[in-house]
Amino acid sequence: MSRQSKNIIIGILFLLTAAFTVRKATPVYFETPAGWPKAHYDFSKNKLTEEGFELGRHLFYDPILSKDSTISCASCHLQATAFAHVDHALSHGIEGKIGTRNSLSLVNLAWSENFMWDGGVNHLDMQPLNPITSPVEMNESLDHVVTKIRKSKKYTHLFDAAFGDPEITGQRVLKALSQFEVMLVSANSKYDKVMRNEAQFSQAEQNGYQLFKINCASCHTEPLFTNNHFEYNGLSVDSTLNDSGRMKITNNDNDYLRFKVPTLRNVQFSFPYMHDGRYKNLTEVIKHYNNIPNNKLLPKQLGVAMNLSDNDRVDLVSFLKTLTDNEFLFNPRFSFPRE
Repeated sequence: MSRQSKNIIIGILFLLTAAFTVRKATPVYFETPAGWPKAHYDFSKNKLTEEGFELGRHLFYDPILSKDSTISCASCHLQATAFAHVDHALSHGIEGKIGTRNSLSLVNLAWSENFMWDGGVNHLDMQPLNPITSPVEMNESLDHVVTKIRKSKKYTHLFDAAFGDPEITGQRVLKALSQFEVMLVSANSKYDKVMRNEAQFSQAEQNGYQLFKINCASCHTEPLFTNNHFEYNGLSVDSTLNDSGRMKITNNDNDYLRFKVPTLRNVQFSFPYMHDGRYKNLTEVIKHYNNIPNNKLLPKQLGVAMNLSDNDRVDLVSFLKTLTDNEFLFNPRFSFPRE
């Protein structure tokens, strides 16, 4: 056999080997910040990879998830506003339809056991089904989303890279979205740097921190700044929305007007506030808690008046601003993907 023939055979064998070699996705390590509790999300059932993350990132920013391809996840969850929205009190969906609640910030989701204001979803992988199928948000079905995505050469390549083959399924869509969202970890604010002895609070921030620990920390528990519970916080019922909160899910009268305690991380930029977006700024929120009329529904921690002075309110806001994590808000890794 000539040398030329041998080289041709070697070349063919190389091509055949490459064709039948399954490309392995690049593992991604999920790092729990020092001093934080163990994450609730079960990574063993959805192993993080760089390719899975990138697929989820593309899906998160793609309006193909909605019926008329006008609304993406990012439409109501903008990175610069802590993956919440700020231009209206209630979420907006396709055809200008208006939802019934304000969008929650998407941050540190790996530590959440329940999702949505009423806890109607108990697994991150299932959470996207709620906005996708909601008549006033995306008004789509997962099956039709898959049908549309299968027509895209871009997604054929992305699914192949993420899962080792180009098969596109609803389960894979949801798992990819989770891989992106579970990596939205915010843990490098000024507060975090102070806790790590890398910075110091100003006098106003330090006073605000002490006020926070006395008046707010029982529900907005450090370091996540939420206890992930459902609480009644003294808000009157919006007579237009008539939202009963957690009771819609449990049918338990004791859950009337209870809503999930949102995280306060990056709260400076996640306005408007409350489940119905009724408060436009932090001062309005603090004034609400400073003067809650006592009633039998109030949890005991809110039954004692805060009695904050004007200066105290300013200091408390100063502390809350130390929870802003600029690295998170402007991290290009979480931004709109470039082709």
